[in-house]
Amino acid sequence: MADLKTVLHDMLKTQRAALLLKLDGLDEYEARRPRTPTGTNLLGLLKHSAACELGYFGETFGRSSELVLPWEVEGVDPDDNEDMFATEGESMADVLAWCRACFDHADATIETLPLDAEGRVAWWPEERSTVTLGQIIAHMALDEARHAGHADILREQLDGSVGLRSEGNNLPGWDEQRWADYVARLTRIAEATRTS
Repeated sequence: MADLKTVLHDMLKTQRAALLLKLDGLDEYEARRPRTPTGTNLLGLLKHSAACELGYFGETFGRSSELVLPWEVEGVDPDDNEDMFATEGESMADVLAWCRACFDHADATIETLPLDAEGRVAWWPEERSTVTLGQIIAHMALDEARHAGHADILREQLDGSVGLRSEGNNLPGWDEQRWADYVARLTRIAEATRTS
């Protein structure tokens, strides 16, 4: 049986893989295109997750890196949200390489420190800023699972790609008509609850 640190680390890696999978086969335009009124896009979800890992597994545990966080780039206003999209000067390949480097840095921290290693999250309230590596792995795995869920929906709306795996084999193997009938049923159920 795997130890708790390995289990938590594997859960984090699973969420990274899900985010990367949602970019599989997309061109630059589709990866970058905003898909919500707040600009959420598939490449940005990955970039944001990598930036968070760099901060949480870097600064929090005193493990500096030569990698620069998007909001710390010279000339960038920290309020510009640049961790949520690929800028004009970044190609998708650039962002993917940077994200992998952030994940490698995080992995090195996780592999080096014990689960009970203490760190300090400078951007959290003082009363809860002291944390352990185990807390931060769980925090990041949960946060990335949330973003992977966002990515699932965005990708399905884009081209119908669904599921945790590229072939979507963790969903029922229904044909197009069965899915249409299912959606129609859910629509009827929702319609029956309308109050006006």
